Amino acid sequence: MLERMWLIRAFEERASEMYARNQIAGLLHLGIGQEGVAVGLAWALEPRDRSFGGHRAHAHALARGADPTRLLAEIAGRSTGYCGGKGGSMHISAPEVGFVTATGVVAGNIPLALGAAFAATVTGDGSVAVAAFGDGAGQTGSFHESLNIASLWGLPMVFLCENNGYAEFSPLSAHTKVERLARHAETYGMPNVTVDGNDAAAVLQAACDGVARARAGEGPTFIEALTYRLRGHYEGDPGKYRELAELADWKARDPIVRFVAASSLEDLSAAAEARARVIVDGATKAVLAAPMASVDQLLTQVTAA
Repeated sequence: MLERMWLIRAFEERASEMYARNQIAGLLHLGIGQEGVAVGLAWALEPRDRSFGGHRAHAHALARGADPTRLLAEIAGRSTGYCGGKGGSMHISAPEVGFVTATGVVAGNIPLALGAAFAATVTGDGSVAVAAFGDGAGQTGSFHESLNIASLWGLPMVFLCENNGYAEFSPLSAHTKVERLARHAETYGMPNVTVDGNDAAAVLQAACDGVARARAGEGPTFIEALTYRLRGHYEGDPGKYRELAELADWKARDPIVRFVAASSLEDLSAAAEARARVIVDGATKAVLAAPMASVDQLLTQVTAA
């Protein structure tokens, strides 16, 4: 888990650097500071389980085992990326490791995960579907409709809300009176729990409980992980809507630092970080040497149903 969190941190810091050098175009949403949620969740899953991310999903893809070189290539618009460089940062996909897709539409991944959970009941393959989304998704119709159907039909699904306190630039209090998103699950008779999202071990335990319940045919679970993104909503966001004291407070709760201290891994952390940065250096070199996505490949890898 420590190795994977360091890989995610090094990867996203490099993506930020490449964006600043105009080596990455378009919007880039980083989840630096939220690594504990992605890794804690991924460690509770089996290869057959299916994950669906939102617009800030690099960490979830890497946590499931996505190749950092192919993922960085996708973000940088290179033809060697997972989607040939055509999906970019918000539409990544690594289905061979269980990360089916991400979407730039807020809450758009939740019905997709719902469909995968329903499919599992039809095929009987024993898989569990997981949707990871932010607190802003809680105000969408698809969020509530999916909770209702998942609970009503007893689908093998885990709803994971990464509550980082902001929907884009708006604090939670500006768009809902519901302080804890897990309360919505109570409305639909769904087991739920709110955990410290910057404690990877706590997320892992909650995810293990939810996955076990789903796999046993006991229906869905809602997990609310309280966390914080240490970067802006997107790269270049001046972040004037946040107080400096608030940012400093959350930096002190860095999930990697906390995991190292709680697990007594101080002697291993520096080496784990160094290995992660070597991997990312190699990925960067390969990506910058790869060709950009070409116009003649525009309509490949596209499926219409």
